[in-house]
Amino acid sequence: MKKLLTSTMMLATFALAGCATTDVNSNAGTAIGTANEIGMNVFKAAIDNQCRSQIEKQNAWRIASVAMTDAQEEEVKGRVCGCVSEQAPQQVTIVELGNAAIDASYRTQLVARVVAKSLQSCYSSIVK
Repeated sequence: MKKLLTSTMMLATFALAGCATTDVNSNAGTAIGTANEIGMNVFKAAIDNQCRSQIEKQNAWRIASVAMTDAQEEEVKGRVCGCVSEQAPQQVTIVELGNAAIDASYRTQLVARVVAKSLQSCYSSIVK
């Protein structure tokens, strides 16, 4: 269900961006920027979801979480996955985002690649 919602939102974002490019006034650039920002926010949400799923599979997380309360676990997950989500825009191009909006398989691979690149470094920097 989450995949369907994410796919729908990304497709709507790019559809809006396409509509915005037909506008000949000076608001076209602003509309495209807004559509790109919305698309990136959707991408960051997908990254956050994947991160939260992957963090629990990490051996370091399993060991560290034994000594944490549920609230502490959520706080650390939020900080780590927030870090991963913030690093995501530096790791993808607009072309990759466009491909991700169209192809669900590509989107899954892109999100997994971005999370894999950032998860360990973010976790290490936060849980020192």
